[in-house]
Amino acid sequence: MQDMSFNADWLPLFPLKTVLFPGGILPLKVFEARYIDMVSECLKKGTPFGVVLIKASQETGSTLLPESIGCLAFISQWETPSPGILALRMLGGERFRIHETRTLQDQRMEARISMIAPDDPVAISDIHVDCAKTLKLVIEDLEAKGQAEHGDSFVTPFSRPLNLQSAGWVANRWCEILPIPLKARQKLLELRGAQNRLAIVHQYLQQHQIL
Repeated sequence: MQDMSFNADWLPLFPLKTVLFPGGILPLKVFEARYIDMVSECLKKGTPFGVVLIKASQETGSTLLPESIGCLAFISQWETPSPGILALRMLGGERFRIHETRTLQDQRMEARISMIAPDDPVAISDIHVDCAKTLKLVIEDLEAKGQAEHGDSFVTPFSRPLNLQSAGWVANRWCEILPIPLKARQKLLELRGAQNRLAIVHQYLQQHQIL
């Protein structure tokens, strides 16, 4: 099993307008030279980089301000569909907290971090079983539509195997697909405890008559 944690002095960061959760899949096209260099180094070393939500309004420039909590991103697949572009498929590892950042000469950002303990493995409680059942239906529907539209080129946005018995896995997948603001998604990433995260998801699904 791949180690989803990390242990080094400085972690390379990829600030984005997205929130990656543990166990999540993130497709990513990289075209800026500084990030191609960063990804190439990670590929050579077999190490992850950190995905963090941008607080600033732009993804380019030297004044980016990242959120203080992000998620490790492990490269599971990569290809070069055209010169100067890297197409990646990332798998979310564990969460981390940023204590200090620094900017390199090429404007890449690195952070001194500490890892956040992973959620305790908790099974779905009886009160949240419907969250798991409905998630399974949503995944099947999204995959069926994707296959119908793209055929053999379709790649599922969900990792396998589906872990519908895990409160943390179910909560994280809902947090990725719910139509909520990025700030709200970030707050869910920061929340401690899978059951707490799933309870908020359950309340949202009930309020919007999804359950």
